[in-house]
Amino acid sequence: MDRIIYLDNAATTKPAPEVLKEMEPWVTEFYGNPSSIYRFAQRSSQKIEESREALAAMIGANPEELYFTGGGSESDNWALKAAAEAYRKKGNHLITSKIEHHAILHTCEYLEQHGYEVTYLDVDEDGIIDLEQLRKAIRPETILISIMAANNEIGTIQPVAEIGKIARERGVFFHTDAVQAFGHIPLNVEEMQIDLLSASAHKIYGPKGIGFLYIRKR
Repeated sequence: MDRIIYLDNAATTKPAPEVLKEMEPWVTEFYGNPSSIYRFAQRSSQKIEESREALAAMIGANPEELYFTGGGSESDNWALKAAAEAYRKKGNHLITSKIEHHAILHTCEYLEQHGYEVTYLDVDEDGIIDLEQLRKAIRPETILISIMAANNEIGTIQPVAEIGKIARERGVFFHTDAVQAFGHIPLNVEEMQIDLLSASAHKIYGPKGIGFLYIRKR
């Protein structure tokens, strides 16, 4: 077999040995359905809640605000569609940027086909949105702003805290796709005034097929 020098960790990472070691007993020994009542299945349920608490602590959230998903794309889809449907009576307008991941852009296209309006913000030569343009784009019927924390292709880190402040001042929900940022840069949902946040394990040496969506309870 030819030797491969892998330089695409921004796309996905190889699970770290310590991750696989941690996972092994829950695949080979404590494999019971965590919703079952027998003892070894309850061990799985306990481990899930411990993991939820650890992940919540990483972003300054409460454990009950984290929902496990099949990955970042599912989390992004859920965040946009759920917010749009739940607050349809308030408005039908969303704001995002032109350089979001396809999980966001394709969901926005879907929502546009179902009666919603979407504003796609431009970015500058460094991939940063203009905060003043964001302020001007907000309308009375705007219900959600979705801007990724870190771009998956060019690495741009958006001013998440400033975006969160603008959204909170204007009474608009703020979602950030943090799939490329979680585990790499500090994220605190309280300090950054984030209402919804998407994350995925396979970007940070975890397994594929698992992510979470943070949804602010308050």
